Amino acid sequence: MAERDEALLARVRAMEQAIAEIGTTLDETHTCRELAAFLVRRLGGSVVVDLAAEQGAPPRRAATARESQDPTRPGDRHSERPGTARPPESNPPAPAHTLTAALAIGDDEKPLGTVTATRNDGPAFTAHEAATVHHAARLAARHIGHARRLAVTEDTALHLQRALVAEPGRPHPNLEIAGGYLPAGARTLVGGDWFETVRLHFGRTLLVVGDVMGHGLDAAVDMNAYRTVLREVAATDLPPHRVLRHLDSVVAQDDARRPATCLLVRVDPARGAATFASAGHLPPAVFGADGSAELVDLPVGPPLGTGVGGYEPTTRPLTPAETLLLFTDGLVERRGEDIDVSLARLATLRLPPDPGPHQVVEEVLRRLGAHRAEDDVAVLAARVRARHAS
Repeated sequence: MAERDEALLARVRAMEQAIAEIGTTLDETHTCRELAAFLVRRLGGSVVVDLAAEQGAPPRRAATARESQDPTRPGDRHSERPGTARPPESNPPAPAHTLTAALAIGDDEKPLGTVTATRNDGPAFTAHEAATVHHAARLAARHIGHARRLAVTEDTALHLQRALVAEPGRPHPNLEIAGGYLPAGARTLVGGDWFETVRLHFGRTLLVVGDVMGHGLDAAVDMNAYRTVLREVAATDLPPHRVLRHLDSVVAQDDARRPATCLLVRVDPARGAATFASAGHLPPAVFGADGSAELVDLPVGPPLGTGVGGYEPTTRPLTPAETLLLFTDGLVERRGEDIDVSLARLATLRLPPDPGPHQVVEEVLRRLGAHRAEDDVAVLAARVRARHAS
């Protein structure tokens, strides 16, 4: 009875160790390696883990592990000095013992793969050892299944976010634009950063970039609501500061909506001018023909949703040689850094001469390390198309 109790206790300890060592990341290959390493430490011999592939394709070898061979360890077949002759074996080699378990989350579910443990020397696997293999295999399968489901969810959410952000309205043909969106890291699904373009009368286009406070699905829902209301208000062809005033009033009536910052720029190619209005948003930048950057100095009103209003317009020239860049704070802000320092980093960028919208977006994202940003990043660049004399 004592021997049986000791075996059961060892089995429980093995299960506890498996829980601690298998599935420490969301990478399925790493989980397979942890499974193989755990079983080799517990059982010795060698272990291989194969993951099932698409129908008709061979399994993928995800991990292998083998017990290190120590010539002084009991159980090794021989330990001779180099150069000495090995006496003929009086007994044939011991047969290999193999134990295979399915990587299955449930008994009725299709296995994700298999794990095979092989012992060339020593006794066959005991019932407790077999139970350890099956328990570890099922544990690994659960982690792999969870990682795959999470990956599908994240991919779906990211495509939804990009569809919401990266499909702005059509600007007039006299304006060339480029946009970009980057989520905040691999685990962030959706957020409240967005950009938009709205056609206006007389060849003018309204450029918009906004940032709903917070992250997650709620921020994305509010972002879409802001975007819908803005399209309706902008269609009235009000000047940018009055669009913000009206939008702020509408959103303030809904207590469930989160506040948001927003920047509007009405570009008038015929006049060669751009009119700006900001609701708590960072100023845009203008890149000249020589590739240098300049931040636009403009008054900043309160964020949308406060009901306070107080938005003012600013107009400046905008020539076909200049490229305008609107962005959310994730592009420049860094943890523990003053925002003026962050904006100065952008203002001191020097791009290649005559940078167009696509080059400005690519270069700015790359040089400011936006792919490693701690917040969502949305950028929108625009340049007036030069008119050629007929």
